[in-house]
Amino acid sequence: MSKTVFLINGPNLNLLGKRQPEIYGADTLEDVTARCEALAQAAGLGVVAMQSNHEGEIVEFIHNARHTAEAIVINPGAYSHTSVAILDALQAYDGLVFEVHISNIHKREAFRHHSYISSRADGVLAGFGVEGYELALRRAISLLA
Repeated sequence: MSKTVFLINGPNLNLLGKRQPEIYGADTLEDVTARCEALAQAAGLGVVAMQSNHEGEIVEFIHNARHTAEAIVINPGAYSHTSVAILDALQAYDGLVFEVHISNIHKREAFRHHSYISSRADGVLAGFGVEGYELALRRAISLLA
């Protein structure tokens, strides 16, 4: 049975490729997911991709990962800066966690400089564009090998 990585995306990432392309680029979430699935498959891993604009649903995704996934790659979007609930769910998860931000949150508005999620993450990527997802997944593959 192959190992599984959950690819979790938070609010507004369903608009990737359409919303503020000058910040987030032209790739859609479907494009990102397809590249991650291909990378994982080549390494013998499975990817389960999900996106929600609702905090509680993201918490449920993380709860489900506790029993079915060895790693989580998460772009919590704006919830990075506000959600103690997502942090608490991640604290209860024993696998690897990698936090991804498409833009460099440290070059943006001051309220974006702090992420609650980072204190639980095994690695944080910010400012690498959508390639950050693949970089995070490559690190998960390396550690799970």
